[in-house]
Parts: sequence; C-alpha cells; structure tokens
Amino acid sequence: MKIDKQTLQKIAHLARLEFEEESAEAMMADLSKILDWVEQLNEVDTEGVEPLTHMSVEVNVLREDLSQEPLSRERGLKNAPEKDQDYFRVPKVLE
Repeated sequence: MKIDKQTLQKIAHLARLEFEEESAEAMMADLSKILDWVEQLNEVDTEGVEPLTHMSVEVNVLREDLSQEPLSRERGLKNAPEKDQDYFRVPKVLE
C-alpha cells in the first residue's frame, strides 16, 4: 500500500508527531513497508483459529489471605534509620 504526503500529514497530526520535510520520504517508505507486511497477514489461513484474549496461558497465582498478628510498633521501628519515639523521621519535602 502506497502512502502519499497527505495521508502522512494526517497520520502525523493525529499522532501529534512533527518531523522535517526531508524525512517525509523515508517516513512514507517505512509506513508503506509496514502496511505491506500487515497486508501479508490477510493471506494466512486462520480458519478454525480462536482469537486470543491473552498472549499466554499463565494464570495469576494468588496466595490465600491469612489473618496474622499485626506488627508491633517497637518491631516496626527497630530497623528505622531515624525515629522519634513512636514515628519514622523522614526528610522534609515541603516548604
């Protein structure tokens, strides 16, 4: 499929792309090659092939949600680089 300058400009506008006039010819050639390759896919026999919803058959493996004892304040602050009695100390980020 041949891409003309008007089509290229429309695609560039929709994609919010800007490129130099010198590179327009190369861009049109590249887009034509891509569209030719996609057209080749129409020649593939897909009769009886189910459409994919996911690229792999992997299923999320989730662990069982178990109720546990909460982390104590002392144990939580034990390895803190800086602490102030019951709180973590962090650098000031707002003026």
